[in-house]
Amino acid sequence: MFIPCDRGGGSAAPDFKGFTLLMPAVSVGNVGQLAIDLVISTLDMTKVGYFYTDCLVPMVGNNPYATAEENSVELSINAEVYSLPSKKLVVMQIRSPFIKNKYRPFCETLLSWVKSSKCARVVLLSSSHAYQRDDEQLLGTPLRYLLTPDLEKAVGGCMKELNWKEMEKVAAYPGINDTDKVLHIPGGGITKLLFTESCSEGIQMAVLLKFCSEGDNIPDAFVLVNYLNEWLQLIKSEVSTSNNSTDPSSQWKIPSSWRLLFGNGLPPALF
Repeated sequence: MFIPCDRGGGSAAPDFKGFTLLMPAVSVGNVGQLAIDLVISTLDMTKVGYFYTDCLVPMVGNNPYATAEENSVELSINAEVYSLPSKKLVVMQIRSPFIKNKYRPFCETLLSWVKSSKCARVVLLSSSHAYQRDDEQLLGTPLRYLLTPDLEKAVGGCMKELNWKEMEKVAAYPGINDTDKVLHIPGGGITKLLFTESCSEGIQMAVLLKFCSEGDNIPDAFVLVNYLNEWLQLIKSEVSTSNNSTDPSSQWKIPSSWRLLFGNGLPPALF
């Protein structure tokens, strides 16, 4: 359930009609969440509300996008919504993992909100285990996309112009029956369920994902957000994901919270 921020005057729920909803899947390496951080920080998006749900582990912390001491004490919770009306963009950031067996209730609540808020489409940033790729997926770029049938009609030609590679289906029973193909996104969290539900409910959704491994996934986040930017043109950029000759980190504003991405440094008292 979406709860708008109360700025003192009892603000009404913002109008997201025709907006693109951008959100992460809580997936391997947290790549989608890191990419969302870069979008919110770089575009200086305004927090407009919270997505209240019992499907995520509760958490609270300081403002991850603090720019000064004054706004560093603002609190953040596990699911928040940011908006940029000039680009018709609304972004949901998810900061905690899902509670066991709560994937489906979350998807149902989210898609119900997407319909009621009249968002034009949803873009889900995700990731998948690199070590579980099949032979075909080992070739070429580690980036993939998926489009629901309703969005395929609208932007399928654009994806072909960008020379993007669609996520392959893999054999349901490898070595036994290689003709029966299924969508398989290991490590992708809610990605497959949310995509298939969107297909059945006629919601326009795109999934952009990167194959990766656990570790320092900051470089993966830059690659994924540049991939997104090739399509949506959120910032002006001449960098292509097929030619990373320019340092991608120079285009995106790294949020202040990333200084603690791997915890505090070693205490001097140890030495």
